[in-house]
Amino acid sequence: MKDITIQSNLKALQGGFPAGKIELREDTGAKNGLSFADTLTSSLNKVNDLQKEADEAIKDFVSGETRNIAETMIAVNKADLAFRLTMQVRNKIVEAYQEVLRTQI
Repeated sequence: MKDITIQSNLKALQGGFPAGKIELREDTGAKNGLSFADTLTSSLNKVNDLQKEADEAIKDFVSGETRNIAETMIAVNKADLAFRLTMQVRNKIVEAYQEVLRTQI
């Protein structure tokens, strides 16, 4: 059951792309005119939206507006997964920055 939830959460975070069908291209950002900062900001906004949706789902469940615990848990798991992924990306960015600082010229 846990694997199904993780797989469905990953599909939702991938924006609907089927698993294994995502292509990463170096020129994608240049074509779209998006900088790294724009991409990062967009991703953070999506994570924030997922957090808000999870909070709303919890509030609806607690207030009794909805009785579907599965939808509530899916919203919470999506937000949790997105947040953990964001933290890992942040850690990698900080690690890369520290590596650049250690580089001797």
